[in-house]
Amino acid sequence: MSDATVIVVDDDRGIRTVVREALLRAGHAVRTTDSAGGLWKLIEEGIGDVVVTDVLLPDANGLDLLPAIAERRPGLAVIVMSAQNTLSTAVRATERGAFDYLPKPFDLNELCRAVDSALAGRKRPAPEPVRSLPGDDIPMIGRSQAMQDVYRTIARVVPTDLTVMVLGESGTGKELVARALHDLGPRRSGPFVAVNMAAIPRELIESELFGHERGAFTGATARTSGRFEQAQGGTLFLDEIGDMPPDAQTRLLRVLQSGEFTTIGGTRTMRADVRIVAATHKDLRRLIDAGAFREDLYYRLDVVPIRLPPLRARTDDIPELAAHFLDSAAAGGLPRKALDPSAISWLQAQPWPGNVRELENAMRRLAALARDDIITAAACEAYLARSGADVFAMPGAGLQGVDPLKTQTLESLVSEWLDARLAATDRLPPDGLYERLLAEFERPVLEAALRLTGGNQLRAARLLGINRNTLRKMLVQRGIAPRDSRLASR
Repeated sequence: MSDATVIVVDDDRGIRTVVREALLRAGHAVRTTDSAGGLWKLIEEGIGDVVVTDVLLPDANGLDLLPAIAERRPGLAVIVMSAQNTLSTAVRATERGAFDYLPKPFDLNELCRAVDSALAGRKRPAPEPVRSLPGDDIPMIGRSQAMQDVYRTIARVVPTDLTVMVLGESGTGKELVARALHDLGPRRSGPFVAVNMAAIPRELIESELFGHERGAFTGATARTSGRFEQAQGGTLFLDEIGDMPPDAQTRLLRVLQSGEFTTIGGTRTMRADVRIVAATHKDLRRLIDAGAFREDLYYRLDVVPIRLPPLRARTDDIPELAAHFLDSAAAGGLPRKALDPSAISWLQAQPWPGNVRELENAMRRLAALARDDIITAAACEAYLARSGADVFAMPGAGLQGVDPLKTQTLESLVSEWLDARLAATDRLPPDGLYERLLAEFERPVLEAALRLTGGNQLRAARLLGINRNTLRKMLVQRGIAPRDSRLASR
């Protein structure tokens, strides 16, 4: 039996009883109360070594009590439990100095471990001044246990400048994590700059990241700032870091080691005042073993890993996600729709290889095409099952010689096309396969963007998610005239 007392605060009698019994079995003395007033009375009397409190109390918000508790009893650790289960709740709890945050329902053994950690004298985070945070409109949705783990990690690293590596399949929301770290962190008044390594020709990545001086290479007619310079004072999001070529990896490693960089062809050293968030859907360990990624760079980037679960591992979140996307579709001018229970069950039974991005696209399709305001499983089957679980593969699209209706993702289309082409010969293709494939796939994407925007390069660059200078370089490299009449007439 320990000599420590745990105060449990919750207006739900059942929860108080269950938590009390668990803590008693763990050998702790327990005092319970159903209100903030009761908690404050015990604190004023000097009772309690750890507080376990709900957020929503009848007479106060538990999070609002944390700064006052820290001022009155600096050594008193507070563990917050909440059924709200949102990213903003986790961040607010951490910011106000909570020792730990436990989303309901929680594992009682986890609660006991948190209490033991607090009693063991581990230093809890000092409360920081409470900032004005966005509300629950932070674009990360999900109350599943898998997402709660993500929220808790984000909350712990938000106030720091630590480098974060976001891991997960395509479409899981890696950029949302990067934006949350920026928008909720101390650099939120600075710029958020995102760069996708897979969308930039490999020979241009160093110039894109670090900028170049006039005359640094053929075609460099003026000085151009790079993404590091553009992100000064803010956050630089390096998406698809696994696609970074070796030379650029070496240069990035030097920046992470020294905190300084120079432009291509430049001599002036600049301080890299940025927070780095990297992301990839690839297995970097395998790339390291294959000699395609630097191990020392991996350790510099993988300071705090955040692994996003695929949608198939968090199907409990599908109803909330789907409703949110239908609301967004309605806000964008599409008819307002809702899902009935059969539709939700149908959606939860799908594999979703494209993850949350695919679900969003599916909801927009249903909003546009489903005839009834209430969407049923039959409607989902009619409008989503035609091309399998993937809603990106539209009829008539696909690589030459590949049936789009028999595949599920662009990745599988490319894989099938490659298998067919490489199987046609018993010899290895000549070196440079990656660059040849990149050129083949990049050109139609650029042409499609220009067609959609009438040849307007600024709008096309925004559509592609790159800056206009990068687009111009890519057009020159691929020999595409922005206002080619063929692009407008196709």
